[in-house]
Amino acid sequence: MKTTITWKGDARFDAESGSGHTLVMDGPPDHGGKNQGPRPMEMLLMGLGGCTSFDVVHILKKSRQEVTDCRAEITAERADAVPAVFTKIHVHFIIAGNNLREALVKKAVELSAEKYCSASIMLEKGGVEITHSYEIETEA
Repeated sequence: MKTTITWKGDARFDAESGSGHTLVMDGPPDHGGKNQGPRPMEMLLMGLGGCTSFDVVHILKKSRQEVTDCRAEITAERADAVPAVFTKIHVHFIIAGNNLREALVKKAVELSAEKYCSASIMLEKGGVEITHSYEIETEA
């Protein structure tokens, strides 16, 4: 896996993934940026959210659950001192579908957290406290 980060002036950086996708990262105006993209630490949280959401949906589909929507709302706390590392992260899943079995949703969230999500497992090994919760929405 590889990525290339290219400085574009001020506090803007373009990131290109090894698979050829590009996105913009930028800083806030008080740090010389123009707010043209997410901050790098926001990208880290978004990557974590994408990783664990992928796992949960994949596990539920393999369990023959009819998932129609999955959102992960992530909140994080950072240290007050430099480096301002993440100290706590909470991932709250809102999973919608038809006839979803709560036991299988719970198991999917646990399996992602404990076995499959490389991003969250890596951050936990670095000392970040990561917690998870979920709610199930029934489709009308």
